[in-house]
Amino acid sequence: MTEPKPSSAKEVWITGIGIVSSLGEGLDAHWDALNEKRVNIDDKRFAPYIVHPLAPVSFDAQIPKKGDQRQMEAWQRIGVYAAGLALDSAGVKGNTEILERMDMIVAAGGGERDIAVDLAIMNAAAKGNSSPGFLNERLMNDLRPTLFLAQLSNLLAGNIAIVHGVSGTSRTFMGEEAASIDAARIALARIESGQSDIALIGAAHNGERADLLILYEFGDFNLTEKYAPVWQRDGKGGFALGSAGCFLVMESREHAEARGAKPYARLSKVVADLAQRKQPGAVTKSLETLWPKLGALPDNGNLITGATGIEPITSEEKAFLRQHPGYAVRATGTMFGHTLETQFPLGLALAALSISRGALFPPNDPTGLEVEKPDAPTQIVVMGAGHWQGEGMALVEAIK
Repeated sequence: MTEPKPSSAKEVWITGIGIVSSLGEGLDAHWDALNEKRVNIDDKRFAPYIVHPLAPVSFDAQIPKKGDQRQMEAWQRIGVYAAGLALDSAGVKGNTEILERMDMIVAAGGGERDIAVDLAIMNAAAKGNSSPGFLNERLMNDLRPTLFLAQLSNLLAGNIAIVHGVSGTSRTFMGEEAASIDAARIALARIESGQSDIALIGAAHNGERADLLILYEFGDFNLTEKYAPVWQRDGKGGFALGSAGCFLVMESREHAEARGAKPYARLSKVVADLAQRKQPGAVTKSLETLWPKLGALPDNGNLITGATGIEPITSEEKAFLRQHPGYAVRATGTMFGHTLETQFPLGLALAALSISRGALFPPNDPTGLEVEKPDAPTQIVVMGAGHWQGEGMALVEAIK
């Protein structure tokens, strides 16, 4: 059964979108790339692994102080940049009165490793050149002081606060894809209930990291040798990591109208689940459980999924999609790669952008699972199933 919302629940609008990825930066660049079916991959630098590298970006445009940039790791620079784009898009960049009470919910992973230092320590240890105080000495001498702080997941939110002045309440969630689903779910609930008027939510991911590729190789998650669209990754499948940042400004309708903000779309519902994946078909059942919680949906609709390409998860997603054959499906992993925490906000952003542009971007899938949909979308379901755990859905709708 659908859970009814309280009659006093406030309508929540998406009024700002900031995206930077392998396809470029900003909404126009991404819309053009999606309609041209562009995909940007690098299959040489980390061969045999494939990544979707960040497009060239001048970080100075959103992070003007070089000192701020230097003390951030790449994923933080990506995130702070995307957050700045979202604030610009919403028309609140530099508006101290609003920024001081803007809430922030960030989904974040752990910090990046210093590969050169790690290798030097391991090589020395392997050669027997490690005295009792060797490790502490090397860490103190070889790592820049800010690296220890930069390893903290909540430093992305901290740097957004420092650079852009967003200084309301701040929350950082960890837990890979599920973290960003909950970031959107809780921001929506807070604004609907009147606990918050305006919030910034999102995530960032640097997929161009040897340490991450090693980590995911241990789990046999990486796509290797040859790139293929998500739905065409037969056999064991796998994901191609992508670099991207995506942030959204969400606010109550009353707050947006009071400041004359133009919305992209309405965020109506976000639901989440945590399937126990020990049994075959668990993800399909989880998605079946979530679907009716979105409310009454048409038989012919639109759906954007963050499908990873990993098996058997992706096949279980396909099994769910076959139950809704009237839906035009789009998999963001084909164009952007898999961006972990960023994948769900990216789906929300593309749904809102599609509704505001009056069209669903075209399919980029040779298998035929994705089909053309010429009608202007008024509702788009956003779906995500984490590569390891966590499932979620959201409903993005046109403003009535």
